[in-house]
Amino acid sequence: MKNNQTTKLKILAALIAVGLTNALFAQDAATDAKAAAAELAKKLQNPIASLISVPIQNNFDFGAGPTGDGFQYKVNVQPVIPISLNENWNAVSRTIIPFVYQEKIFGNSSQSGLSDTVQSVFLSPKDPTQHGWIWGAGPVFMLPTATETLLGAGKWGTGPTAVLLKQENGWTYGALANHIWSFAGSSSRPAVNATFLQPFVSYTTKTFTTLTLNSESTYDWSSSQWTVPVNALVSQLLKVGKQPIQLSLGGRYYAEKAANGPDWGLRFAITFLFPK
Repeated sequence: MKNNQTTKLKILAALIAVGLTNALFAQDAATDAKAAAAELAKKLQNPIASLISVPIQNNFDFGAGPTGDGFQYKVNVQPVIPISLNENWNAVSRTIIPFVYQEKIFGNSSQSGLSDTVQSVFLSPKDPTQHGWIWGAGPVFMLPTATETLLGAGKWGTGPTAVLLKQENGWTYGALANHIWSFAGSSSRPAVNATFLQPFVSYTTKTFTTLTLNSESTYDWSSSQWTVPVNALVSQLLKVGKQPIQLSLGGRYYAEKAANGPDWGLRFAITFLFPK
């Protein structure tokens, strides 16, 4: 009888030990998963992070055109692909491929199709500077891929682009900029001479929710005209099955615009993530 009790106690102790071990492994796995998600959420706020992502950005703008009731829908497919050059440097490809539908922007007509593609390549150090700044710089190209005259510039363009940002305590702040000059294309179309400025600030919570405020401003040097949309967005990192995605929703107000530019807009985006 005593031997049976001893055996039962040993079995019980073994089961408790296995249970505790499994619980510890599960806790470690959960901790690792949370740390990985936090790192992913942080990388999402860095335009030149070492992370393959495919944002699909849906933009709805209202109040444009000569009568003020024009509408534009633009979906930007924006794949970001980092390429490791060596142990110290990355090259980061950022492409913007826009599809547009618009009506009553030019009279009572409507247009739909591809707009011009913008391709940027950033050369960026893999590690931040001594003071924590992350930077990248390189060329930007404008490709005349528009399928309708009123949806694009009809020009080939190029120029410099750069980004500078810092991340600390959940905050990300910095700016991205480029300038494009046209150098070829239809001689009947106006030359392109435009600066793009995107200052941004965001805060990511412990639940991987991100609040963002930015501006995607353009200055047209040929017409001396600013276009200044101010965007406020909320984003959430989550998983669908094993696929990590980020959903974003927000609105914008045009603080400055051309005569027939829109007054306000909405944005919904889904970003597919492919961490290594």
